[in-house]
Amino acid sequence: MKKITALLLVVLITLLGCDSDESSRGDKSSPGYAATMYFDAIYNKKDFDAAIKIATPRMGRIMRSYGTAKQFARNLINLQYDSVTIEVDMTNQSLREQYGDDAKVNLVFTGMLRGEQVDDMRSVQMVRKKGKWYVDKINPDPFAR
Repeated sequence: MKKITALLLVVLITLLGCDSDESSRGDKSSPGYAATMYFDAIYNKKDFDAAIKIATPRMGRIMRSYGTAKQFARNLINLQYDSVTIEVDMTNQSLREQYGDDAKVNLVFTGMLRGEQVDDMRSVQMVRKKGKWYVDKINPDPFAR
């Protein structure tokens, strides 16, 4: 009887833990998590104010100058999607960045635009202030014209 109760308790805790979409994105204190949440707010949630809260004040001013998330994504980021999945590229990850206050995060975007699949990659400069990571700069696409 104790084994069944323990098993049910473990199953219940597991199911409750898998409830949130954000919990599957990794360590909330990592720069990769903050960068993913930033772009998720722009592309999937279409919540420009939420993205601005994850940006440095300088980046926030630049974002506000575009007016909307769609204009910002089209002009500055140079990526457009109807729906997108955002993942952190771990191939070039340095463990030392977790201990510093600056980090460069590479993100892989896989999404749909007008019925066609679009895959792309962007690099983002992150800054940690008071224990939280913020997007400071979106690096230009080195392969763009």
